[in-house]
Amino acid sequence: MPPDDRRMNSPQSVTRVIQILEALCASAAPVSLANLSRVLDAPKSSIAALLRGLAEAGFVVASDGAYRLGPSAFGLGSALLEARRRFQSSDLVRDGMRRLADRSKETVLFAVRDAGGETMTYVDVIESRNAVRFAVSVGDRRPLYCTAGGRMLLAALSKDDLRRYFARLKPQRLTVHTEINKRDIADTIATVRENGFAQTVDQATEGVTGTAAAIYDAAGSAIGALIVAAPSSRLKDRGADFARWVVDEAAMVSRSLGHR
Repeated sequence: MPPDDRRMNSPQSVTRVIQILEALCASAAPVSLANLSRVLDAPKSSIAALLRGLAEAGFVVASDGAYRLGPSAFGLGSALLEARRRFQSSDLVRDGMRRLADRSKETVLFAVRDAGGETMTYVDVIESRNAVRFAVSVGDRRPLYCTAGGRMLLAALSKDDLRRYFARLKPQRLTVHTEINKRDIADTIATVRENGFAQTVDQATEGVTGTAAAIYDAAGSAIGALIVAAPSSRLKDRGADFARWVVDEAAMVSRSLGHR
């Protein structure tokens, strides 16, 4: 097999094809070969060879020296959307929970904001196998202001919705560590929004640390919070690891739901 053919059939070429399609998806206008080479940090010759194959299959169309998505790409997109509808989002979330549980060895939960807007409900749980663990039942409710999942869901609200929430909020102390100053809670929510995750220590339950990140759908709406909860004593010096794992897994699930 000639060297060029070997490169075209390499695993790296498959990755590059996906990257090309994603770059074209992200652009409102046709993209030149030079720009694709720069964005993908790849030689023009390699990108050009892949574009020729994509054009022959109808996945890209050349337009005035630049490239845009072709009819085959839109057909594949429609097929993938239909497949995603068949593969319910709950299944995708559950898969993410399993991966996070395997990685963290702790209890993993998925929570959604209740219709009233004051609390969240745990709608799925995978309990840790550790003898000492955080235990909760599906259907249990928790306040938003003092839980990792709740703070993450609050951070995903619009400024107007968040302002209305704080106007109604009457925080109560659930443990000696529960933060009840509304200004301090608001500052924490702002930090959560900036960091992309929330972490609470002994706030809603004594001796429990929670770490959460939001899961988003294709429309960019937060459908719920992915949470890992564990005894605070076991998370000493591991908070950063748990934050990274939850953020990574929430992003993976969000991406599988069509979020960009």
